[in-house]
Amino acid sequence: MAVVVGYVPTKEGAAALRRAAAEAAVRQTPLIVLDSAHSDGQDQTPDARAQLEELADQDVSYEVRTLGPSEDATDELLRIAEDESADLLVIGLRRRSPVGKLILGANAQRILLDAACPVLAVKPAE
Repeated sequence: MAVVVGYVPTKEGAAALRRAAAEAAVRQTPLIVLDSAHSDGQDQTPDARAQLEELADQDVSYEVRTLGPSEDATDELLRIAEDESADLLVIGLRRRSPVGKLILGANAQRILLDAACPVLAVKPAE
């Protein structure tokens, strides 16, 4: 059992990471972070490093996994959630215009429809 979060170094990714850490702490389960912006061996930006280092200050055990060069982020996120029998999968969503709200991003839609566990979609604060 774990909480799994898809992370990219954006305000949406930071919001998802914060919420996932809070959910993992409440549920007293580990947090698994899929850093899909940095494939194996690729350096993280200072912002990404700082956001991930904030996890050390929280009362949650966590593991950061990176995406392999040929791996699809959505497939890998769904696989991790299934392999780890995740309690919850957390993703970040960006705000959209009224017309844009009719169309959900393809990756978010796949995750919402294909995940074997509940999915929490988080928007960043304005």
